[in-house]
Amino acid sequence: MTLIANASHQITVQPSGRAFASQGDETILAAAIRSGVGLPYGCKDGACGSCKCKKLSGSVVHGPHQAKALSPEEEAAGFVLTCCATPESDVVLESRQVTDESAFPVRKMPVRVAGLEKMSHDVMQLRLQLPATEKFRYHAGQYVEFILRDGARRAYSMATAPYLQDSTPGLELHIRHMPGGKFTEHVFADMKEKEILRVEGPFGSFYLREDSDKPIILLASGTGFAPIKAVLQQMQQNGLTRATTLYWGGRRPQDLYLDGWVRELAAKMPLLRYVPVVSDALPEDAWTGRSGYVHQAVLDDFADLSAYQVYACGAPIVVDSARASYTSQAGLPDDEFYADAFTSEADKHGPA
Repeated sequence: MTLIANASHQITVQPSGRAFASQGDETILAAAIRSGVGLPYGCKDGACGSCKCKKLSGSVVHGPHQAKALSPEEEAAGFVLTCCATPESDVVLESRQVTDESAFPVRKMPVRVAGLEKMSHDVMQLRLQLPATEKFRYHAGQYVEFILRDGARRAYSMATAPYLQDSTPGLELHIRHMPGGKFTEHVFADMKEKEILRVEGPFGSFYLREDSDKPIILLASGTGFAPIKAVLQQMQQNGLTRATTLYWGGRRPQDLYLDGWVRELAAKMPLLRYVPVVSDALPEDAWTGRSGYVHQAVLDDFADLSAYQVYACGAPIVVDSARASYTSQAGLPDDEFYADAFTSEADKHGPA
């Protein structure tokens, strides 16, 4: 059978009934984003597994992806990664995390570096000025991608809530230094104020679901705190009415680079509890707080998560460990775990 290069296929998502068409060799996720249908996703590169969902009917072909994101057994059982699955026929999927994001269209735009501030030895706060004639809209928790000169892309989450665009337009991002990293080496060594960059966004399905009254666990590791910070600001603006516990983990205390900011915020929000966790404190740190792995700290405090929502962001090993343990050991429903794993280029192109 010869496939027609420009064939269009209908993609239907149950139980919502949302439908859209793919074009040519477009992946299901790319078609959904273009059509304003909010399927869940994270890295868009077959590495994190956030976009995995059940295929009810139809045929797809997968491009390269990580086995940890979609195992051969899962693929045989009918699961697909929408970020690298190209339909070969009309397809029906099952995904309960579907939203209409057409109000926030994906856009490309130039931005100007407005400020650089080191927040720790390996974290830089990067502030970007947006075009004066445009208002950038996004959900707290979403991210933008830098488009580099060679076409490569690097993704970073907005660290401020979208309502702040009304008073202080611009983007705040938290960049962790990756030795040898094509983009982060430039940020830490050569980037100057007023430099012009190109970004595209917003992307991602990591944002607070406000149609629920369930208590919330926020889980962050390292710079995974950036989108959590935006979510916290949005919660404060909206008037937090749900009990929320934030766990923020780092190797050493200085990795919790906005610890003071969080403590001040928690003092203003009675329903917010903050639990900092450090895994590798040294004697000179004089750390007296919680120690160990941040995802385990949640299990230590909450043996039963069946009535909770969890929002996790940070290193893939933290997010993956949290998802596996919370659903298998603490009864968290699969569809109440929302995640954004910060996959590096090494993560994306590691062993399949």
